[in-house]
Amino acid sequence: MIFRRIWNVNSEINMKLMRQIRRTFSVSSKSTVDFASKDGELRVFIVAGEVSGDIIGSRVMTSLIKLSPFPVHFAGVGGNMMSKQGLNPLFPMEDIAVMGIWELLPYLNQFRVRLKQTIEAALSFNPHVILTVDAKGFSFRFLKHLRATCVQQGMVSPLHFHYVAPSFWAWKGGEARLKGLLQFVDHVLCILPFEAEVCRSNGLAATFVGHPTLEDIPEFQGKDATERRYRIEGNAESFLTEYGISSRSPVISLLPGSRLQEVTRMFPIFSKTVKQLKGSFPNLVAAVHVAPNQNVEDYISKTVSKLPPSVVLVSGGSHQMKYNSFSVST
Repeated sequence: MIFRRIWNVNSEINMKLMRQIRRTFSVSSKSTVDFASKDGELRVFIVAGEVSGDIIGSRVMTSLIKLSPFPVHFAGVGGNMMSKQGLNPLFPMEDIAVMGIWELLPYLNQFRVRLKQTIEAALSFNPHVILTVDAKGFSFRFLKHLRATCVQQGMVSPLHFHYVAPSFWAWKGGEARLKGLLQFVDHVLCILPFEAEVCRSNGLAATFVGHPTLEDIPEFQGKDATERRYRIEGNAESFLTEYGISSRSPVISLLPGSRLQEVTRMFPIFSKTVKQLKGSFPNLVAAVHVAPNQNVEDYISKTVSKLPPSVVLVSGGSHQMKYNSFSVST
């Protein structure tokens, strides 16, 4: 996905993206590709702090392995999906999956320890490229401290890529904050087209690579290539059969989140809502989507026992099952 657009319209666009990425791979007038060629390998230090980032990171790893002319070695932080692509995570990804300043406070010491550990591991790995995926609370602190350390020690800093631009369009004065990233982010890979334009207008190199949702299902049903519109259709009958649900029962899909802090905040509300709806719809079935995060899985498994028996747990590891659930939902 670094070297290939998610929105795969044609090979000409892909080649333009590859040339653009190669131009940005430049440190001290010598490209990263040249450094990797000299070393006989491409070393990529990659950090993802949540489930969505783990999925994106694994896809990047897969693409790099296929496209690199020499062996690729990874180090860093990630989850199950990235582990399947050869990453040996420094520590459980859940340790840095924290939302907001107030949620961070109870885990502040652990956060600092993991940050220091990650910086030291990156310096020891001597990567050609650093890639952080979303999770800006941890990612930006990591990139900022790493760049400062390289400067202090007189080291040549690897290029810093960040995948998924911060939601500056949702903040008051958000665009102005982009300039602060110039000190430690060399290139942003954006999932929305206008994000790349705004980043560049603020002096921050950026490339629109398409939205990850387009890679959820390998083959799109109802694809209109001319209009560049996609309709993802799940299999409702397959979902009903898989979970033994009657076709006469209304189904509601619940998505409480992928981070423990948001799940503990949202799931009690969802549970209360389901109980109230059961009064009006006795046959209602609630499909709870459980993110592949061990802390989240443990919490929901314990909490779901308090809900009515007509609740099914849907593994977040299957995109197909997710869309099947959406298709049958009322």
